[in-house]
Amino acid sequence: MPKRTKAEAEATREALLDAAEVTFLERGVSRTSLEQIARQAGMTRGAVYWHFKNKSDLFHAMLDRVKMPLRQLLDDVEDPDQPNAPLESLRLATLHALGRLQGPRSRRVHTILLHCSESASDVDILALQDQLACDCYETMLERFEKAHNTGTLVASIEPEIACRMLMSMFLGLMHDWLRDPERYDIGEIGPRMIDTFFERISVTPAGFPR
Repeated sequence: MPKRTKAEAEATREALLDAAEVTFLERGVSRTSLEQIARQAGMTRGAVYWHFKNKSDLFHAMLDRVKMPLRQLLDDVEDPDQPNAPLESLRLATLHALGRLQGPRSRRVHTILLHCSESASDVDILALQDQLACDCYETMLERFEKAHNTGTLVASIEPEIACRMLMSMFLGLMHDWLRDPERYDIGEIGPRMIDTFFERISVTPAGFPR
C-alpha cells in the first residue's frame, strides 16, 4: 500500500475517533450508534467498519489514545539512585497522570469513561474500569511493598492500605473534578493533595523530596 494511502487511512481512522469523542460526550455511549459517529465525521458507516469491528473496538481505540500505563510512567520517572525511589516515583507518576488528565482529549475521554457510559450493553464499561483499576493497583502495590521492605514507608501503614488510600484519593479526585471542571482548579489543588499524602506516609530524614 502506498505511503500516501496509509497516511490517508490513518487520517480517516483518527477522524472517526475524534467524531466518537464528540458523539459519546454529547449523547452517551449507550445512545450512540456507529452510524451517528460516521455522520459526525462526514463519512459512511462502511468507513467505520473498515477500521473497527464494532463499537467496543472503537471505544477501546479511543481510550488507547489517552491511556498511558502506570508501569510505563513509573519506569520513566524512577531514579534507582534515589533512596526514597519507590515512593518518589509513585508521587511523580501520580502528578504526571494528573497533568495529563487536564489535556483536552484526556479530559473528554475520561469524562466519557466515568460519566457518559451508563448501561452500554455493546461496550462492557464496568469490566474495562475494573481492569484499569486492577492494573493500577498491582503496579502501585509493588512500589509500596518495596518502600515497606526498605523502611521508607512509615511502619504504621501497610502497603495494601497505602495503595488503597492513594487509589481512592486519585480516582475520587478525578471523578469529582470531571463532573464539573469549573468548580475548582485541579491543577492547583490536586498536587497539594498528592504531596500531602506522600509527606505523611514517607520516612525521610530531611522531609519528602520536592
